[in-house]
This record gives sequence, C-alpha cells and structure tokens, in this order.
Amino acid sequence: MATREGKPDRLNAFSDAVFAVIITILVLELRPPRTWTFEALVSLWPSAVSYAVSYLFVAIVWINHHHLLRYADIATGRLIWANFAHLFPVSLVPFSTAWIAQTELAAVPVSFYAGVFVLVNATYLLLCMEAVDRPQSRDVPAHARMMMRVRSFVTLGLFALATVVALKYPIGGMALICICLIVYLRPEAPNIKSRHDIDGSSRSATGAAGPPIAQPHNQGAKISL
Repeated sequence: MATREGKPDRLNAFSDAVFAVIITILVLELRPPRTWTFEALVSLWPSAVSYAVSYLFVAIVWINHHHLLRYADIATGRLIWANFAHLFPVSLVPFSTAWIAQTELAAVPVSFYAGVFVLVNATYLLLCMEAVDRPQSRDVPAHARMMMRVRSFVTLGLFALATVVALKYPIGGMALICICLIVYLRPEAPNIKSRHDIDGSSRSATGAAGPPIAQPHNQGAKISL
C-alpha cells in the first residue's frame, strides 16, 4: 500500500511553535541589573546587543522559513527531516546568546555564536533543496533558484569568515554577522512569486473566489414590449 503524504500544515504549525519557544527562552535569559542606577543598566550593554541581534536573527530566520515552505506542496519525509535539521541550530541561539552576554562578547563565545549561524544557513540550504529545488516544482524559475542558491552560499562563506575573525576580533565578527542578516531581510529573491502569490493575483484579477455566476442564454436578445 502506497504511503500518502500530507500537506505541510502541521509542519508549519510545529515550526511556528518552536520559534515561539525559542524567543521566549531568549527573553528569559535577560537579567536585570542588581542596582537601580543608570550606570548599572548601561553596564549590561553586551546583553542588550546580543539579545537585539539574536531577536532579529530569529525573526529573519522565521520569515525566510515561512516564505520557503510556501513552495512546499506536500510534507515529504526529506522535507520533515530537513526542517528538523534547520530547527536544531536555531534552538542553540538562546544558549549562545547567553554565553556572549555573560562573557561580554569574548572571542570564543562570539566565534561559537557565528558557528551557529553557519549551521542555520547550511541547513537552510538543505531545506531549499527539498522545498524549492524539487524536480517537479515549477513555481520558481531556474534563474531565481540560482540567485537564491548564490545568496545562501555567499552568506554561508561570510558566516564562516565571521567564525574565524571573531577569534581575534570579536566585534568584527559580530559586524560580519549583522551584515549577513541584512542580506536576508528580504526573504524572496527578485522576480520570484510563490504558488500562493500566483493564485492570489489570479484570484484578484478575476474577482472574489466562488462559484461562477450563471449567465442568461439569450444575453444578446432584445426584449420586445
């Protein structure tokens, strides 16, 4: 008996829940100052920087993840495991954020933080291979797939470079990470429309969705009094 593969709705719902938990854990790692002075608050700038970058990172990853899975028609086994692989390094963000905050952006923690970004980007490529690069997929043109792949490989190299640079220049490594995040602010490559966008545009062009309205057979006949 052939196995029936379902829609990726449950996969999306599960992923959204994981992202929500990650953001919750991220904010729970913040520790208020022990005194009530502004100087004590300013002294927590490493925690503020690491939290802001990580929050933006999780938001961008979720936006790109949400956009990518719009191309998936069915939840294949490879898609499910690629999604789990992608969520694994994302789940390490609260841990790595707390480490660089407690050590005030020390070299090894920032390098590890950049390494987490490398794993997230690498697993994102795996997710692209199943969601976008499927042989049966016709939603994304070939040149658009190439642009998405080139962008992923370039940022993967920059994240790897940040991992090495951070060992000697932690601030420089954080700067490279922020540059890569800016690249992913727009999830879709130019001239790419998902299947849902195409359906929505065609639906808006033809009017609201619904059963066709019956037209009279003698539409052109004149009514004589």
